[in-house]
Amino acid sequence: MSQTEAKHLKDYRAPDYTIDAISLNFSLDGQATRVTATSLVRRLSNAITPLVLDGEGMQLESVSVNGKPVDAELFEGGLKIAVADAEFTLEVVTLLNPAANTSLEGLYMSDGAFCTQCEAEGFRRITYFLDRPDVLAKYDVRIEADNAFPFLLSNGNLVDKGALENGRHFACWQDPFPKPSYLFALVAGDFDLLEDDFVTQSGRNVKLQVFVDKGNLGKAGHAMASLKKAMAWDESRFSLEYDLDIYMLVAVDFFNMGAMENKGLNIFNTKYVLADSDSATDDDFHGIESVVGHEYFHNWTGNRVTCRDWFQLSLKEGLTVFRDQEFSADMGSSAVNRIQAIKVIQNQQFAEDAGPMAHPIRPQSVIEMNNFYTVTVYNKGAEVIRMMHTLLGEDRFQQGMKLYFERHDGQAVTCDDFVAAMQDASGVDLSQFRRWYEQAGTPVVTVKDKYDAATGRYELNICQANPVAGSDALPLHIPFDLELLAADGTALLSKVLDVKNACQTFVFDNLPSEVVPSLLQNFSAPVRLKYDYSVAQLVHLMRFASSEVARWEASVALISQAIWQNVTRLEEGEAMLLDPRVADAFRGILLNDSLDPALVAEILNIPSAQALIEQVERVDLDKLLAAREYVLEEMAIGCEDELLAVYRAMTFIDTAAARSLKNASLGWLCQINEAHESLVLEQFNQATNMTDSLGALMAANRADLPARDTMMAEFEQRWQKTPLVMDKWFTLQAIQDSDHCIERIQNLRQHPAFSMNNPNRVRALIGSFAAANTAQFHRADGKGYQFMTDCLKELNQVNPQVAARIMTPLIQFAKFDDARQQMMRDCLMQLKQMPNLARDLFEKVDRALSA
Repeated sequence: MSQTEAKHLKDYRAPDYTIDAISLNFSLDGQATRVTATSLVRRLSNAITPLVLDGEGMQLESVSVNGKPVDAELFEGGLKIAVADAEFTLEVVTLLNPAANTSLEGLYMSDGAFCTQCEAEGFRRITYFLDRPDVLAKYDVRIEADNAFPFLLSNGNLVDKGALENGRHFACWQDPFPKPSYLFALVAGDFDLLEDDFVTQSGRNVKLQVFVDKGNLGKAGHAMASLKKAMAWDESRFSLEYDLDIYMLVAVDFFNMGAMENKGLNIFNTKYVLADSDSATDDDFHGIESVVGHEYFHNWTGNRVTCRDWFQLSLKEGLTVFRDQEFSADMGSSAVNRIQAIKVIQNQQFAEDAGPMAHPIRPQSVIEMNNFYTVTVYNKGAEVIRMMHTLLGEDRFQQGMKLYFERHDGQAVTCDDFVAAMQDASGVDLSQFRRWYEQAGTPVVTVKDKYDAATGRYELNICQANPVAGSDALPLHIPFDLELLAADGTALLSKVLDVKNACQTFVFDNLPSEVVPSLLQNFSAPVRLKYDYSVAQLVHLMRFASSEVARWEASVALISQAIWQNVTRLEEGEAMLLDPRVADAFRGILLNDSLDPALVAEILNIPSAQALIEQVERVDLDKLLAAREYVLEEMAIGCEDELLAVYRAMTFIDTAAARSLKNASLGWLCQINEAHESLVLEQFNQATNMTDSLGALMAANRADLPARDTMMAEFEQRWQKTPLVMDKWFTLQAIQDSDHCIERIQNLRQHPAFSMNNPNRVRALIGSFAAANTAQFHRADGKGYQFMTDCLKELNQVNPQVAARIMTPLIQFAKFDDARQQMMRDCLMQLKQMPNLARDLFEKVDRALSA
């Protein structure tokens, strides 16, 4: 198969062979690691066919079958062996160079430690194997290394260890549960170790271990606490108990992903493990808790039951994101956690749906599987699970989960198998609902209503369409959460409607007065809602909606409406204006002491320019940026007294919610003028935690206050030896709207704390620029696009997976003016013409240019 040839879901076929067990022997060396893989192979088909194994980036030393050397045919991407036996023992010996493996897939070095990453197709960089998720084997692993690597870790339970000659030692691990190759893991290094125990609901004692780089033991406590919370929560909510004697979590600095759920040995990016109040923000603490939970929950939804093929990725990821969202909601503010999830869908996933890489949550074709670790598969996939939960209710959803595990424990299955379990256990017909797995694009739901005062009759007409799927789109089953509010704020009705047709009318009788509808409450389906709300209606919802999420949704709609109205005024040559009712509504929120400060902070975090772009089909970017800035400044001026009062009140409350509101208020105050710089400096100089320190720095950076450069220098001086904190500093440098931003980023690439080989550094400096600095990335002279293109050319040689993930803003050009679109296309053509363009980049570039 060509490197650029797509694979299709429709072409799936079961393997001709399977591997029941594999024994792996690693003799670790930085430049020359020898891997001996001994597999028990069994033919599944009646026909005698060659055994074709996946493999790349290795040196093959030998191949033998049943102890006898055999000739094997090497080809690009694999190895072919002619064998007649139905069952046999296969031994493959390969030689690896972990130190040279900058792709961070397979076996590589991370700051002197050996580490693996095998999802999706990294195991084929370790040995030649049936590297596909529907081949499940039991793993027996022996690791040998120098004593300089005291910890030798792999999946399962430790069964033996000991000393060897020449300053070396070994450890042997056995995993009693069959698993696909993508869940294999190995770590060897010298770490600080935090240990604890957890007693399961059945009384079993599980040893818990968190491994971190030397000197970081004091930053491992929160990850351990989060793990214990996740284990207890999964038992209480889903009755799922951990199944091994040990659970290990290892933090490494060089990692392409956030974390990886390898059975019993989770490998984490340090970003999602290391935290203390000095160096980590409240958001960091929350992120660690969420990601630790996510990887732990995979033990059942992903490991014990895995996906048959990679097109079914949402089977494990969508379901596990839903589970980690529910966990986070129970650990903190349910409303704020839901808001954060909604923002990912509306600001990122909707953009993906509208761009050249649009795909269903179960993709139909792929060139490079790494490209489908997307917000569509993960986050929209979670929304689809959430809709199922809404339709079934908690009790029947739990019955479906129980049946799913009873049927499929130890198997590799499909999304259809999950939906079938839910349907069979609940008795709810989900046949139409399955279309959510098949159709790409974001449905647009248009709502119109009318009220007859004489009869008290209220009619709601709901129509759905999908611009991406076009004429091929079939109506989806949409759970539509509705609340009707009376003029005095009383809730007259609260109900989830079943929208199944292209257009449906719902009638509500005997309503005493005209109502304000709260539509699609809590974002009950991942759709774009079109309804012509008036300012008065939105203000009413902000005051009276029973759902805190609905109040936030109304605030987003109100401020967005004000910004777009000013874009129209600019287009028509008129002066910008702000309806005083808008500032009054936000002032009312600030004066409402009964609201959760974290919710108020979310309401103050008005939509970013990129989020606003996703609300329209075509944008005049320069006018949008001007209108947004004007509205934010006018709002800050109109609410100045209330903002100051809230800021001072929150200063005396030591909670994450209070800090979030304090820092949001400070950001608004700095929009007015430089009069509040003293508040910024006072907070920065007196901060006792990273949240307040960074909050002051962000405010100064956003408003480009005179003290900004001095504060940035002081922050750098203090934290230059702490990589994760320097990532925050790099991000602030990258997102400042300054004409010198690109030149500054170029210079920062030479900073001692920066490395193009480290994904975290690249994402912080280069990825943040493209994703979050809308004005400078999309500057009219095209320099932002060219800078990004030059970085992608370099990353293509170093780590194409990271390059493909940060390039997304460059391919989402359809909403911009013709000149910007052409410049972005020209940059993509530069990439396409590279002779060695990696599959990861080729797929995105080719689809964008073909759009």
